[in-house]
Amino acid sequence: MAAASSTLFHDQFLCSICLHTFEEPVSTPCGHNYCKSCITANWDSKSSDLAHCPLCKKIFNSRPQLQVNTEFRDMLEHFSRFRLKNQQEVIAQPGEVPCDVCTGMKLRAHKTCLVCLASYCEPHLEPHRSRKKHKLINPVPNLEDRVCKKHNKMLELFCLADEQCICLMCLNDDHAAHNAVPLESIFLESKAILQNVMSELKKKENAQKISADMMKKSIQQNKKSKDKDVAEVVQVLGTLLASLQRKQCELIEVVKQKQQTFEKQAEDHIKRLDQEVSDLSKTRSEIDQHLQTEDHLCFPQNCPPPPPVDCTDGINPVFDFDLSQHIYVEMVKRSVARIEETLSDEMERLLSYCDFGFEVI
Repeated sequence: MAAASSTLFHDQFLCSICLHTFEEPVSTPCGHNYCKSCITANWDSKSSDLAHCPLCKKIFNSRPQLQVNTEFRDMLEHFSRFRLKNQQEVIAQPGEVPCDVCTGMKLRAHKTCLVCLASYCEPHLEPHRSRKKHKLINPVPNLEDRVCKKHNKMLELFCLADEQCICLMCLNDDHAAHNAVPLESIFLESKAILQNVMSELKKKENAQKISADMMKKSIQQNKKSKDKDVAEVVQVLGTLLASLQRKQCELIEVVKQKQQTFEKQAEDHIKRLDQEVSDLSKTRSEIDQHLQTEDHLCFPQNCPPPPPVDCTDGINPVFDFDLSQHIYVEMVKRSVARIEETLSDEMERLLSYCDFGFEVI
């Protein structure tokens, strides 16, 4: 019904003289439309001075003035643009697989039949769907590559010894002593292997992301702790004699230097984790792109070797975040109460406690 309606709609824009889409449409006084050149040529070909409408045969005493029906012209322009757009959407473009049945303007193929070794557009595919035993896949180019060059038979098997696609006749010829499996079997097996690799890569990628997030949170927590500890040290040492000012500055400087060292180590480790995550994601994307193919022929031949995945390598590095700042802060508080004569020794001992490191475990 839709096709009939579309055809009727299309016929309304055909000139009844040339039977093509109107060009420069004009109207006669009786209301019929023609191409300007068509109706002019029709009247010029008549020997009589009288003009008549080719459709309704109405006779005009003199050649009438042709009028431009602007509303009809606008509808015609809209129809022409609509038809051109629809044609461009289905016509096979360079790099796309064309329909093997279409003549003249080739439409874009919708499916490829592995039995017929032909590609079909949507209209030509409809009668082909009734053939239940025919295998349809997404359009693939170069169907001649699916035929055995020696026996002119379709490639249906994969030789495990030579790692190449062969036909049934090859089993009685060059590959008689070789093990061969159907292409679909090797396709499913290879796809399953890559899917397992994808799963392992995803696990490791997620683990590395979690580790990086933990590291970032720890840096933020450590920054807050650093500010609080420095303030307490300044408050306690501020009550001491001027002779303690130098030791106070040294202690604060050590705290800041160690904090910078920790942040530098942590940021370097995060960069390495981010790079690993990026590499894992890229590898996974490449494998995922290969998994999208439905081409049983190209899949086993172009299948990349599965990369080794060690999910225990570098996963969940954890920094020792017990940085011991609180140890030396409390010792500072206790040392203030000590005798001034022993303060110098106590400060030296405190400085030794500040010499802590950070390790990834």
